[in-house]
Amino acid sequence: MDELEQWRIQLQQWSRQGAEWFHQMPETQLYAAIAVVFVTTFFLLSIRLFKRTKSNTVVLTGLSGSGKTTLFYQLQDGSSHLGTVTSMDPNEGTFVLHSEIAKKGKIKPVHVVDVPGHSRLRPKLDEFLPQAAGIVFVVDALEFLPNCRAASEYLYDILTKSSVVKKKIPVLILCNKTDKVTAHTKEFIRKQLEKEIEKFRASRSAISAADVVNEFTLGVPGEAFGFSQCHNKVTVADASGLTGEISQLEEFIREYVKP
Repeated sequence: MDELEQWRIQLQQWSRQGAEWFHQMPETQLYAAIAVVFVTTFFLLSIRLFKRTKSNTVVLTGLSGSGKTTLFYQLQDGSSHLGTVTSMDPNEGTFVLHSEIAKKGKIKPVHVVDVPGHSRLRPKLDEFLPQAAGIVFVVDALEFLPNCRAASEYLYDILTKSSVVKKKIPVLILCNKTDKVTAHTKEFIRKQLEKEIEKFRASRSAISAADVVNEFTLGVPGEAFGFSQCHNKVTVADASGLTGEISQLEEFIREYVKP
């Protein structure tokens, strides 16, 4: 009890000394000290709020049949779910990546959304883009050429959306089904997409401003289009949903959704 009493007396002395120091301080110094405390508190709260609200959402999109749903299940539980059909509703889940389940320590879950690729269902994409930390545009590397124009137009629309450009959301063009011998390489797919998007860019720039539905333009005037000219970072990678070779997809996710 004697020790507690000594601490109580000491705290009272410190309190009186603090009050005396506060009253003796000139008004200008007092206001300056209050301002410093206020600014510091605001700064620390802003940092905590930013960390707290940083998105962990990754959106899978692309044409129907490109293999998005298979990739979704590979990320979730490591299976290909053979026999999956074209999705009519988004597949959505928050989980630790299957490849990281055995890792020790705290692993941040990822919110993955697989958006249907059917043209009538694509407006659903706009519901998820504002919260996306990254976009994965899945391309069927096996049946690429017959679908090149449609895939390019869809990708063009994504890359010119305000919600994507303003937030500079990174985009991964994921060439799926590359385990097949007749699949096209990612270099070939990238070049063909750039050529096709260049055609869209030229044709749409000729339309009057009142008729253009895209919110931003792509590329540099007078130069052939390349993904390096985009407002946001665009990369190309390989994958095979059926065999589970999705390491480049996982690397992209963890680059923008930290563990």
